[in-house]
Amino acid sequence: MLPCEELIPADATASGDRDPRIGEYCGLFGIFGTPDAALLTTRGLYAQQHRGQEAAGICVGRGGGLHLHAAAGLVTEVFTPDRIASLPGEHAIGHVRYSTTGSSTERNVQPMLINYAQGQVAVAHNGNLVNAVALRERYERRGAIFRSSCDTEVILHLLADPRFSEQNDPLPAVLNELRGAFCLLFIFPDRIEAARDPYGLRPLCIGRLPEGGAYIVASETCALDMVEADYVRDVAPGEIVTLSVAGLSSRWIAPPGSVRPAHCIFEQVYFADPSSDVFGQNVHAFRAATGRRLAVESPADADVCIAVPNCARCAAQGFAQQSGVPLGRGFTVSHYAGRSFIKPTQAERDLTVRMKLNVIKETVRGRRVAVIEDSVVRGTTTRGKIGALRRAGAREIHLRVASPPIRGECYFGIDFPDRRELIATGRSLEQIRQFLEVDSLAYLSLEGLLACALRPPEHYCTACFSEKLPMPVDAPVHKLSLER
Repeated sequence: MLPCEELIPADATASGDRDPRIGEYCGLFGIFGTPDAALLTTRGLYAQQHRGQEAAGICVGRGGGLHLHAAAGLVTEVFTPDRIASLPGEHAIGHVRYSTTGSSTERNVQPMLINYAQGQVAVAHNGNLVNAVALRERYERRGAIFRSSCDTEVILHLLADPRFSEQNDPLPAVLNELRGAFCLLFIFPDRIEAARDPYGLRPLCIGRLPEGGAYIVASETCALDMVEADYVRDVAPGEIVTLSVAGLSSRWIAPPGSVRPAHCIFEQVYFADPSSDVFGQNVHAFRAATGRRLAVESPADADVCIAVPNCARCAAQGFAQQSGVPLGRGFTVSHYAGRSFIKPTQAERDLTVRMKLNVIKETVRGRRVAVIEDSVVRGTTTRGKIGALRRAGAREIHLRVASPPIRGECYFGIDFPDRRELIATGRSLEQIRQFLEVDSLAYLSLEGLLACALRPPEHYCTACFSEKLPMPVDAPVHKLSLER
């Protein structure tokens, strides 16, 4: 018998393959103890739509069983009022997806639900497992059949493996088999289990509804705000939290304090919503601090300071406050074009920039402009924005980037391109300046970036900037490594 007896597909309404490739990696939301579980999960996912726009799914528990609906599309497309009404239950987990491992197809939507020897379980995952290929090959050699091409499914095979499933409490042993970044929500007919890897690479927080006392787990605190829940605390690195009729309890994958944290600094630079508190710090406050630090490290002789929206608005505000250069609005923004950095082709990225941003000529014409970016990845879209400012009549353009040059690939859940496509790979600062066609260019130093964070510098993963990995990665899993 195979470890996973049956991988239950998404609802029959989910059919056909789509590849929109818009969004971030993934967002999680779970709630236990309210008759409106599906409705509140929908709202919590909507608040985290910036973390994933390819697909959305919710699995609810009712009547001693689990019921799933998941499909490609935005939360509001997948979960209409009628669909929400068809998912009664008092506990639920939900997921919004951007594909960092596995292609953007219906078979990879989450949560993933299985029937196995111990009953039913569904899982939703944010992160990347660096040993997923080895784990998958182990089970394939035993005759296991995988129906998806994302790393999450190997977790279900581990959980269904008799070596673990026959233990009284299999989850700690299962999670100790995993290497890499993971925040996980498991839903069983009688409970929800939330787990975070011992490095704490990705954020995961706990909230509680003031009326009724239902507990919530979410990737970001903005989801708690959406459902008017109170923040309780973060799930600690290496902790497994159980939500059940008995309330909240926890146990550990690894002893507390045995692993030095490696919180992903790029969450605060780019991914998380500015209203969220991530790793114990408000994201807007962090980004504004990077702007102030940038103004100290690399001032610009300019008439106006503008942000490349949306993420850089916070840093631009800090830069203007510190430098005294007036803050202006240089672009109008369409909110329907998605984020260009993760479009699959350069032509699509260029088109997205043109569709998304329109220059306000009155702000920049004839002026020296300090342009604030949160980060520069490939550089091609940034060059397109600079070109638009030139055509609008900007006299000088001084680009200031509120993070260091990105030089390394990420194996832990950020879909950066191959390092050979990164603008900072093999180029000097002057060569980057010439490529971007700006009059001057400066990046925030890594030391300056970490000085803006509240936790000790050694408690952050900076691999994308420093190329120093927080853990050994012998056989990295790339986005399509598990395609068959």
